[in-house]
Amino acid sequence: MKVAVIGAGAGGLAAACDLARAGHAVTIYETGTAPGGLGGGFREPGWDWSVEKFYRHWFTSDRDILGLIREFGLGEKIVVRRPVTAVYHEGKFYALDSIPSWLAFPGLPLPLRFWNLLIAGSFLKLNPFWKWMEAYSAEEWMRRWFGRRIYEKMWKPLMLGKFGEENYRRIPMSWFWARMHSRTPQLTTFEGGMQVFLDQLAAQLECMGVRIRYGTGVQKITARPEGGFDLQRADGQEASDLVLVTASPRQFAGMAPGLPAEYLAQLRALRHMGAVVMVFSLTRQVSMQGVYWHNLPKDAGFPFLAMVEHTNFVPAEHFGGDHIVYCGDYLPLGHEYFNLSKEELEKRFLAVLPRFNPDFQASWVKKSWLFRTEYAQPIPEVRHSRNLPDVRTPLPGLYFASMSQVYPWDRGMNYAVRLARETAKKMITDSA
Repeated sequence: MKVAVIGAGAGGLAAACDLARAGHAVTIYETGTAPGGLGGGFREPGWDWSVEKFYRHWFTSDRDILGLIREFGLGEKIVVRRPVTAVYHEGKFYALDSIPSWLAFPGLPLPLRFWNLLIAGSFLKLNPFWKWMEAYSAEEWMRRWFGRRIYEKMWKPLMLGKFGEENYRRIPMSWFWARMHSRTPQLTTFEGGMQVFLDQLAAQLECMGVRIRYGTGVQKITARPEGGFDLQRADGQEASDLVLVTASPRQFAGMAPGLPAEYLAQLRALRHMGAVVMVFSLTRQVSMQGVYWHNLPKDAGFPFLAMVEHTNFVPAEHFGGDHIVYCGDYLPLGHEYFNLSKEELEKRFLAVLPRFNPDFQASWVKKSWLFRTEYAQPIPEVRHSRNLPDVRTPLPGLYFASMSQVYPWDRGMNYAVRLARETAKKMITDSA
C-alpha cells in the first residue's frame, strides 16, 4: 500500500521505519528543509556538534528513543552525563537534583525536606498507578499530601512557570506524577548532536526505500469515494491509501475539514502553549557553579522560565570553544514575545545574565539565534484522558499521532516515538 506520513520529526521518522519494514511504500512530507521538527538543530562553522533549536535532552529512562537509536546500530553514540540542575532561592542558586542536595536545600525546614522526599522521591517514583490521579488537580493533590509550605515553595513555581497563571491550577496530578515517575538525574544525548542522529535516521530510511519530500507541505487531505485519500499540496496532488499525520491538532483540523464534527471538536479543544527560545554563543561560561539547568520562578523578575547552559552538559570544545546558553519560556500564544524583534528580546534577556554571573558583559556575546513556535507544550486538564482523540480517526485509513496525545507523559521526543510506533502498528494491523 501507499502510505503518506506528514511530518519528519522523530515520531514521523520512526513510524515510517516500521511501515516500510512491513512492506508499504512510504512517502514522508515535511515542510522544513531537514528532518527533526522541534527536535532539529543547527551548526556553525568550527563546531563539531550541532545545537538543538529548542533546548533538549533525553533521560536514561527514555527507552523508546534510545531503543530506536540502538536498533540502527548506533548505541555507542549515546552520550550519558549527569549535569547539575538548580533552583533559585533568595538570590542564590541551589543544586536540587539528588537526595543530599534536597536535604541541604535551605528553602524548607529539615522535617519538610524529608517529607517532600518521601512523597516526591518515593511514592510518586515507585507507584506505577496514575489513572486515579487524573481526577485531582496537581495543586489540590499536592496541597493535601505535600502540605501548603512544600507546595508553595517547591512545586507551585514549577506549575506556574510551565503553564502560566491561567492554566496551572487545572493541570491534573497525573501529569505531575509522570514527570516524577519517569525522569532520571542522568541525561543523555547523541554524539555530534541530535540533528546528527535525525539526519542518519532519515538517510537510513531512504536506503530502505522511503521517500522524504522536504519543503513539501500538505494543505488538504480529502477522502476518495473509492477509498484512500488525495493529498493536496502547493505543487500538485498525490493519492495515498493510508495517511499518518504527526502535526499539531490545529494543523490537522485545518488539513482534514472532512472529518466528522465531533472529532474536529476534539482536535480544536486541545490547548497548548508556545515557546520562545534565544540561543547565545559566548566567549565565557556564565554559571559560576557549572550548573546546566536553572529553574527560575516567575515572581523573581526573570524574563524567561529557564536558563540552560548547554556547555555545562556538552563541553564547549565541541563548539569551537564557544559557550552555548539558552534562555527560554513557554508562553500563551498572544504573548508579546511572539511579536517583539530579536533585538528587543536579546536586550531583555541579556540584562539579567549578571544575576547568574556578576562579571557578565554583553561583549561576551559572539552570536545569537531566536526560535519561536506556537506548538510546544500541550495543556492537559483534570480527567484529560477523556479529551484525547483516538489515533484512528473516524475516516478509515487516516491516523493522527501528536505530542498532545502522549498524556499522561510530558511532551518530548521519546513519547512522540512511542506513540507514532504504536500508531504504525495499528496501521499495519488494520491494513492486513
